[in-house]
Amino acid sequence: MSTQPAIKAPAPQWLMPEVDQPAVLELAAALHAQPLTARVLLHRGLSDPKSAQRFLTPALEHLHDPLALTGMREAVGRLRSAIEAKEKILIYGDYDVDGTVSVVILTKAIELAGGVATHHVPHRIREGYGMRSEVIERAAAMGVRLIVSVDTGIRAQEVVRGARELGIDVIVTDHHLPEAELPPALAVLNPNRRDCSYPDKNLCGAGVAFKLVQALLQTLGWPEEKLSRMLKSFLKLVAVATVADVVPLVGENRVIVKYGLQGLNRARNPGLRAILEVSGLWEGRAPSARQVAFQIAPRINAAGRMDDAENVIQLFLTEDVEQARKLAASLHSLNQERQQTEADIVRLVLEECSKFPVTEDQAALVFSGRGWHRGVVGIVASRLVERFCRPVFVLSEEDAETQGSGRSIAAFHLLDALESMPDLFTRFGGHKQAAGLSLPTELVPEFRRRLQAYASERLTPADFRPQLAIDALVDLKELTTGPAVEEILAMAPFGFGNPAPVLAILDAEIAAAPVPLKEKHLKVHFRQNGRSLMSTAWNFAERASEFSAGAHADAAFSLEHDSYAESRGWGGWSATLRDIRPA
Repeated sequence: MSTQPAIKAPAPQWLMPEVDQPAVLELAAALHAQPLTARVLLHRGLSDPKSAQRFLTPALEHLHDPLALTGMREAVGRLRSAIEAKEKILIYGDYDVDGTVSVVILTKAIELAGGVATHHVPHRIREGYGMRSEVIERAAAMGVRLIVSVDTGIRAQEVVRGARELGIDVIVTDHHLPEAELPPALAVLNPNRRDCSYPDKNLCGAGVAFKLVQALLQTLGWPEEKLSRMLKSFLKLVAVATVADVVPLVGENRVIVKYGLQGLNRARNPGLRAILEVSGLWEGRAPSARQVAFQIAPRINAAGRMDDAENVIQLFLTEDVEQARKLAASLHSLNQERQQTEADIVRLVLEECSKFPVTEDQAALVFSGRGWHRGVVGIVASRLVERFCRPVFVLSEEDAETQGSGRSIAAFHLLDALESMPDLFTRFGGHKQAAGLSLPTELVPEFRRRLQAYASERLTPADFRPQLAIDALVDLKELTTGPAVEEILAMAPFGFGNPAPVLAILDAEIAAAPVPLKEKHLKVHFRQNGRSLMSTAWNFAERASEFSAGAHADAAFSLEHDSYAESRGWGGWSATLRDIRPA
């Protein structure tokens, strides 16, 4: 690497919104909403009143017909016949939240339909990602005649072909991007297959599995009330997986997460109740998508990262309250271990970067270390993308084979990059923003060289500067009079694809010196035209010098529902500072 000075994470570029005032007034009148709400909706492309109203009020009726998925009729027919004939069914899953939740909901649905299913979830370290032939061969020897893959299988052509030769039918349910050739399965359920006209392409793996569950339960002749109640029950876990898998929270995913989170305030499943408890969430209060992403999902994921994901499946399948609590406590401990392991690798990478700094001419980064824990390299890659604003792969080197994960910036498609050099890998797959791979250790330098060349041709310096999209400029008076805040919060659940709206106040006074919080954070008080806003600035302690009392600044912040504040009578929302700049 070069010994030029290291790049620093640049300040974000504020992207200011354009305002069409007549359109704002027209949409606000049509929705009977505040102008601020209309400004945010218009900025996000929701100019049609009907579409905007559908967005603001998602309903179960907005779930699409599962039979619209190509292959669904064949899949449900084969699953029903296997259940009725008491055939042995194996569910083949993955070890992350998405995969384990998929196994749980399909297992429960098959039981409701009168069948029984076993499952296999690979061990991340011993087996790695994806379907393996030796597992299929063991299943055949045990008399299994139907395998349903969940959150995996779309690139397992040879494994599925081998299963067919052993007399096993395979139903693939997956959401990862397929290759040109689909696996030769009895049915392939994937909204991203080229010949599938399903209207929503953004489902996670558990979302696709849920569509199979929905189609299966619709064949049982239940009254509509019972069917609706059972689907809502399944949505609790599917919502957790949808948030955890970082798919866009729009369209059908928005319905899934909205209703799933609402249901979590009265979860009856012992495992769900136990994981909410160890995550520090209050019983009787629905968690936000942010709480799912940062408090619930990491604990569930910790099992597959650090130990055995089978514990997650047992957590959600058990009816024993004490067993559920023990399993949840174990996940909590594993998550603490995961956090320390992750921090150690990040520290090693940054120490190396202090010796061999990352420079402006490096368009993509590949970090590797011998024996780095493969269960956390994906999270480490995410942290480094935040730090360097570039696509990053983090690899764990072994004697002969190296495995790892990558994360990307918005402008760079990771899977396309890998598909440009398939000769390097023993296996690979993923999405635009996240991907995994394995390759011979001796080829790591060549992978680093080719990725750098590929990224250099497609990325410009502008792509390496983070952007902060401002949804609307606001006067603090708008937030303290009328229902504007409540309407903004109605746009939740917030997350990938539907972030909490970012509002900006211009030329506001910093009313007082910031108050430190736990060394890394600040409480910052703004004042504008006689109105006040108290905000929390997470990880802003290093920028405390920018907050001089009496100075004027532009501040960008987001609003979020705050259960803690609400429970203490302080109002049901809080402001999170996103960035600050001189007025």
